Amino acid sequence: MTDYTHILLAIDFSPATDSVTRQAMKLCRAFKTKLSLVHVVEFTPMNLSNDMALPQEVEFEQELLEQSKQRLQQLGKELGVDQSECYVPQGSTRREILQLAKERNVDLIVIGSHGRQGIQRLLGSTANAVLHGAPCDVLAVRIKD
Repeated sequence: MTDYTHILLAIDFSPATDSVTRQAMKLCRAFKTKLSLVHVVEFTPMNLSNDMALPQEVEFEQELLEQSKQRLQQLGKELGVDQSECYVPQGSTRREILQLAKERNVDLIVIGSHGRQGIQRLLGSTANAVLHGAPCDVLAVRIKD
């Protein structure tokens, strides 16, 4: 097994966050590694057909971004992660996680996976997309529904 030096924990603030975080922390302790946290705020589609963004939509996105930053920084504080290693980008979850992993020279991404079946499996998932595009190892922690 590779000795990991930098783990990126992808957080979605779902009820499964605790179990995914526990797995990442076990690895951090075992390898005495650096931990970074990421929570991606997905784009909210806006109808710009009339070339105007409604102020409420922009305010909602900014509020969501601020709340996410506060929640991630609080989690970081609880886990002993420096605030400079807590990232809340806005965009495509897959793209932002992969880009951050590459930029920060991460050698393991830890992410939750529901292991969906049927149509959800055909459409793919964030964990699957990260797994297939990652520049490093990925641990998909199984989340029981």
